[in-house]
Amino acid sequence: NKKMRTILLICISLLGTLPTVYGQNSIEKDRDTFRREADRFLSAMPDGLQEQQTQAILQAIQGDTVPLTRIRVSRNIPIPLPTDVNALQINPSLRLYTPVKKNQSPLPLLIYLHGGGWTFGSINSCARFCQTLAATGNVIVLAVDYRLAPEHPFPDGLEDCIRAVKLARKKALEWGSSPELVSIGGDSAGGNLALSATLSFLQESTSPIRSLLLFYPVVSAWNDASPSWNTYQKGAALDGPLMEAFNQAYAQGQATHPMASPSLCPDSLLSRLPRLLLVAAERDILCDQGKAFTDHVKRLGVTAHREVLPGTVHLFITVPGQDTAFRHAVSLAEDFLRP
Repeated sequence: NKKMRTILLICISLLGTLPTVYGQNSIEKDRDTFRREADRFLSAMPDGLQEQQTQAILQAIQGDTVPLTRIRVSRNIPIPLPTDVNALQINPSLRLYTPVKKNQSPLPLLIYLHGGGWTFGSINSCARFCQTLAATGNVIVLAVDYRLAPEHPFPDGLEDCIRAVKLARKKALEWGSSPELVSIGGDSAGGNLALSATLSFLQESTSPIRSLLLFYPVVSAWNDASPSWNTYQKGAALDGPLMEAFNQAYAQGQATHPMASPSLCPDSLLSRLPRLLLVAAERDILCDQGKAFTDHVKRLGVTAHREVLPGTVHLFITVPGQDTAFRHAVSLAEDFLRP
């Protein structure tokens, strides 16, 4: 009858909110741990590291890539593969992580794009996250190596990511997924590329992307002078001068191109984005631009959720040290990607 149907709909609605409520309660419970681990992480960062990285990128823009190559090598160290995950090196730039024991079939397929300011980082630098997510038994992950700036500025790396999406759609069934279950994600510059790749498809037709998973993404490739940028531009894992060097190396005069800075895409494109989850670090120069972007696309009707991990700083996806934030990131990703 009508009364029972109404009660049933209310129950279903409440059940649908449980994962989010639980996640928020769990995050709040770990608030102090987030900050303690982030503080230890910051204190362990070598003095002058970000200044060295900044200078290496600026030298590479001028043609001397030797210092930047050293940084790339240091960020490209393989890590052991867990026994519950299989890894298939499809080609030098694509690696597929598949759980040994799949909890369902077909599984969601996440195309993952590493961070590193478009100038360094690799499949190996994001391997811990990709392997841990695959080890849940609920997700297949395709990690992508794209061409790096400044030798390969915008849109070279983006074009590599677009090709990876096309291949993933083509091979999804063979890999144990489905073309309808392909999502894309990334951290920092990788989040920027994930957004831009999705928007590039929307320029032509409908997007082949089911959902977007973004960790502290770059959505505007310039110093936005936001409160978070001004507050955390020094001493919070991603310094302002380093981020500006990243932007310069990648955009090379095209920072206002909407595919380099997704925040500048027309609303006609942004309103067609698939559902997205943005996980932010609280003490991060990129925090406010991510909030502004999420708020804007929500006003356009996009199903978008932003989760801020309190006290955290940039890099918790790729650099060990903020282990509680990393675990929450994996858990949020797993829940979000479920069919």
